Amino acid sequence: MGAAVITDLATEIVIPVCAAVGIAFALVQWVLVSRVKLSHSSNANNGLNDYLIEEEEGINDHNVVVKCADIQNAISEGATSFLFTEYQYVGVFMVAFAILIFLFLGSVEGFSTKDQPCTYSKDKMCKSALANAIFSTISFVLGAITSVVSGFLGMKIATYANARTTLEARKGVGKAFITAFRSGAVMGFLLAANGLLVLYISINLFKLYYGDDWEGLFEAITGYGLGGSSMALFGRVGGGIYTKAADVGADLVGKVERNIPEDDPRNPAVIADNVGDNVGDIAGMGSDLFGSYAESSCAALVVASISSFGVNHDFTGMCYPLLISSVGIIVCLITTLFATDFFEIKAVKEIEPALKNQLIISTALMTAGIALVSWLALPSSFTIFNFGVQKVVKNWELFFCVAIGLWAGLVIGFVTEYYTSNAYRYLNLFILIYLVRLLIVLGPNAPETILICSPVQDVADSCRTGAATNVIFGLALGYKSVIIPIFAIAVSIFVSFSLAAMYGIAVAALGMLSTIATGLAIDAYGPISDNAGGIAEMAGMSHRIRERTDALDAAGNTTAAIGKGFAIGSAALVSLALFGAFVSRAAISTVDVLTPKVFIGLLVGAMLPYWFSAMTMKSVGSAALKMVEEVRRQFNTIPGILEGLAKPDYATCVKISTDASIKEMIPPGALVMLTPLIVGTFFGVETLSGVLAGALVSGVQIAISASNTGGAWDNAKKYIEAGASEHAKSLGPKGSDPHKAAVIGDTIGDPLKDTSGPSLNILIKLMAVESLVFAPFFAKHGGLLFKIF
Repeated sequence: MGAAVITDLATEIVIPVCAAVGIAFALVQWVLVSRVKLSHSSNANNGLNDYLIEEEEGINDHNVVVKCADIQNAISEGATSFLFTEYQYVGVFMVAFAILIFLFLGSVEGFSTKDQPCTYSKDKMCKSALANAIFSTISFVLGAITSVVSGFLGMKIATYANARTTLEARKGVGKAFITAFRSGAVMGFLLAANGLLVLYISINLFKLYYGDDWEGLFEAITGYGLGGSSMALFGRVGGGIYTKAADVGADLVGKVERNIPEDDPRNPAVIADNVGDNVGDIAGMGSDLFGSYAESSCAALVVASISSFGVNHDFTGMCYPLLISSVGIIVCLITTLFATDFFEIKAVKEIEPALKNQLIISTALMTAGIALVSWLALPSSFTIFNFGVQKVVKNWELFFCVAIGLWAGLVIGFVTEYYTSNAYRYLNLFILIYLVRLLIVLGPNAPETILICSPVQDVADSCRTGAATNVIFGLALGYKSVIIPIFAIAVSIFVSFSLAAMYGIAVAALGMLSTIATGLAIDAYGPISDNAGGIAEMAGMSHRIRERTDALDAAGNTTAAIGKGFAIGSAALVSLALFGAFVSRAAISTVDVLTPKVFIGLLVGAMLPYWFSAMTMKSVGSAALKMVEEVRRQFNTIPGILEGLAKPDYATCVKISTDASIKEMIPPGALVMLTPLIVGTFFGVETLSGVLAGALVSGVQIAISASNTGGAWDNAKKYIEAGASEHAKSLGPKGSDPHKAAVIGDTIGDPLKDTSGPSLNILIKLMAVESLVFAPFFAKHGGLLFKIF
């Protein structure tokens, strides 16, 4: 079948070196960001003054800088305090669930220490079930810790950079953009490199015990993905409830009732709102995408371990998923330089194209990188396990599997951008199709010039007649935005499965996440820019500075939506790959939806995303209600607060968000974590397979719709506030009836796009990986009710 070009030794060197390069690049970006100083001090030793940036208007006001530093410290302290509180509760869960994994998996063979026949090669002996229980537990803890660290580091970097972005905005929009983007790159590269390095080291350490038992080794490694997604779930839900409770409270009372600007220091909820951007959109997203990366890698490794790579102990072939991620780090490094060094942003209109070019450049370069890795690391042909048989696959076929996942991610990203951006679109695929149809209908009567607004502008225009039509248009946009991403995912699944069975789907998901460092950089850029704008407002900086930070923030909203699109699309592919691995591991020959056991699971699984969304949205509503009441109380009872003569009680609002999010994140988390255990134990693997399929199918649709609807409402509001076009000016200014209707739509969309929508992708993949980890127990002891009756 041929052999790989690179040796196992070269593979063992390349992977950790690429991870080290990623970490080093992240540190370099952090050093560059740290050069923007937040204090005015002199060095007595050399007599040099640490002069700060002068205002563009010629004012060197150090009081403004001090205010920026104080506000940043308050945001950082609030975010750190919340995460430490959250991690205390999550730590208890992590320990309890780790014990559960050990007890369930250890009991499969009565905690026996004897070797047992391998699941897929009965003529060979594999390590004991007790060993699998121990190492699965260890990998779960490693994944959980890595996920927590990823989220925490992301939050610290974001809070370190937000005021620095504000100060750099005084030099111009280009300098502020570079600071925000470099800060996002620190998070992106640290997360991608740390995830790869920890997984690679874990595999090599586990191999010392497992030896030639690669089937058991990589089955135990799946706990790494479970740990990552478990922490991501609580981070996403808890952070999402925190940020949206504060955001809704600040908007409804401050902007709608009191007609004061967003991020006005007179608003008691403003600090909690800025803290929430970091704990929800930064820490939560970091843990989320780390979980997706870990699970896609684990799914590919599990299938590969029972294919020719694992059977023949081809280490380089086994590490193909890790090599893809390694090359992705180098590609993203080169791509980042295009935004920070090769080209300079000189105008507001160049911001969004620069961010989108990151996606295009990284995708194009990564395609070449995938081709190189596929040629060097894979034999010309090999076999992949496909539901009991070995399917012969060529190396070029695996290249297409990864590449189609990569390009499907780009399609999903640009469709998301189209449906959530408020910019004019004179020519793109959707408008081109519309124009052709229109010209055919109108014929010679067609006008010479046809101007078409983006969907977000249509939503903004609907605000003329009030909040109700705004909500109707926004919901319709969200439902429509599902169509093309689902077709892109469907095509990826069909092609990947046809070429390389479930392994093809797993590496397609990995292809979609191969540029995760760039994806996270542009995603983290959004909240950093949002906080920078808030700090500019609270520090009393000039209107020109706020215009620049608003422009950065508007582009960040779109890129954040693109990041959510990537996360949801990759979650669909990852979940399907994990589902296939679960079906094989649980010894299910076929999943027949007409079988009552499977069909009832299908119905229940399809219902779970709705139940989960209802819980998370109600949690946001309950927390927001308390926040609204508190903000109203302060406005009514603290004399001089609206005149700026008295300081609001920020701490109380921060405490409301913290307490509510910690309390409210437990029921949705329990729903997701307990469902596979209950269904698998009491109803068996056939019913559980139906639950996984149902949750996957409905969860993806709801997640895309919710995220895009919320993103569109948010940017429709910003479109009116910016007043950058005649159309926008006709809807404004701030405080007008259309603007108030847009704020209400944005408020409704907040829990959709930042809590329920992003959390749903964790639901579908977490249930799948949990089912895979516990598959040996379910196959042996599951279905208790059916056995009794």
